[in-house]
Amino acid sequence: MRIIGGSRSGLRLHPPPALPVRPTTDMAKEALFNVLQHRIDFEQIQALDLFCGTGSIAFELASRGAASVLAVDIHFKCIQYVNAAAKKLELTAIKAVKADVLKFISTCKETFDFVFIDPPYDLPQLPQLPERVIARGMLKPGATMVLEHSSTRSIGSHPNLGETRKYGYSSFSFYEV
Repeated sequence: MRIIGGSRSGLRLHPPPALPVRPTTDMAKEALFNVLQHRIDFEQIQALDLFCGTGSIAFELASRGAASVLAVDIHFKCIQYVNAAAKKLELTAIKAVKADVLKFISTCKETFDFVFIDPPYDLPQLPQLPERVIARGMLKPGATMVLEHSSTRSIGSHPNLGETRKYGYSSFSFYEV
């Protein structure tokens, strides 16, 4: 796992092998950020990384200048790793918190410029996650949200869904507010 762009570009991260995660591949992450760099000015944005796992997306956002990146995951070992690595890399914009993402969404009072959602591909509520975030008012006007999901899984239509891009087994669906 590596950071692709920004102040920590090229840096390799080494999360513990026992974490219960399916990290976004470097190839898929690079393709994602190639798309996003034409849509988002990362400098000083408030970002949210749901189901953060190893924090790969959170580290990428902080490296590219995000003012704050809130990373949420239910697994304590993931949160422990993200916070320790952020401290070691002096990426003070990152704050990782342990929470059930579904409960977090229903109680969150903050708004964000960018939201990335990377749930387990077999999560039954996966297709409803973008609507839950939008209905909760978590996106600022002009915000972008990305849902990562299996390329074989249908997520249905939504008025804010702009496009879906496939990268092998993974797909990214882009939502605009």
